[in-house]
Amino acid sequence: MSRAECWTTCFGLGTLPWAPGTWGSLLPVVTYQVLGYLGPAATPYVMAFFVVAGSWACLTHAPAMIQQTGQARPPTLVVDRVAGQGLTMLMVTLLSPPNVCNSMALAFALFRLFDIFRPWPCKLLAERPSGQGILAPALMAGLYAGILSLIAMLIFPAYCRV
Repeated sequence: MSRAECWTTCFGLGTLPWAPGTWGSLLPVVTYQVLGYLGPAATPYVMAFFVVAGSWACLTHAPAMIQQTGQARPPTLVVDRVAGQGLTMLMVTLLSPPNVCNSMALAFALFRLFDIFRPWPCKLLAERPSGQGILAPALMAGLYAGILSLIAMLIFPAYCRV
């Protein structure tokens, strides 16, 4: 596995069968859940790390994957989903103390919905076959999912408690 493949597949998560984007999105969610039990104080920092590291890896290594595979959006490239889901979980973490709660499931479902269906302007951002064209829609989907998760948590505060 080349360096570009290692980073863009998130160390092999993108090579798992059936919906590789979902596997990539699950990494921040599962990490959020584990940290809710083991070290809630570290959660915002780890989620910020996913956003920064995922963005860096996508911008740095996605062009090589695009050139190597000849596809505008290689299906195994999932590091953008890690960054986008990390942004959603970071937003959820900042409102709710990091704990294992229903808001985690809501944030995951909303991110996948926005990542798959790409509302405006996500579609416009995805038109460029480059690292930016791959990363920008995922971050926008993460922002949309985070905002809607926060609204839902404010409207239904009992929903996010376990």
